[in-house]
Amino acid sequence: MNNTPAVRLDFFQDKYLADLTYYHLSTDQLMYTAHPKEALAKEAFEARRHGIVILFQHHVAGFFVLEDGESLKMYSDNQQALLLCSYSIAYKMQGRGIAKQSLLQLPAFLNCHFPKKNEVVLGVNHQNIIAQHVYQQCGFVDSGKRIIGKKGEQYVLQLNVMEAIH
Repeated sequence: MNNTPAVRLDFFQDKYLADLTYYHLSTDQLMYTAHPKEALAKEAFEARRHGIVILFQHHVAGFFVLEDGESLKMYSDNQQALLLCSYSIAYKMQGRGIAKQSLLQLPAFLNCHFPKKNEVVLGVNHQNIIAQHVYQQCGFVDSGKRIIGKKGEQYVLQLNVMEAIH
């Protein structure tokens, strides 16, 4: 029996570019997140941004960026934190639990690749109830902090990496 998880996280590599080129997000999704091509274009100029692909059965199903640059300061004073942004699951891959599985794997991924980081923070639009629910199911908690993003008020959620691993 194969115990390999159906969902796996990997750093963006050129071999994923073709899949991300044809990556579709609905208009509703684009209200709250950037298309991976946009995020990757920005990443090329910033060394402190790391594109992460979400693989489902070896196919690109999602994407997000982990950042520890200047943008992080808006969300957290913790110098050992990472900012999760541009999170999305491709439209045709939704409804399979991929988002939840990927977020539950995030603490172990961080522990392996960013061992000095102990927290993940993100901003989620106050109207994006579905995303809020998924993040909270995966251990993210409301920090109580609010910021104003491009699309209005965002709740700042945080995840203690070490607590999530244990």
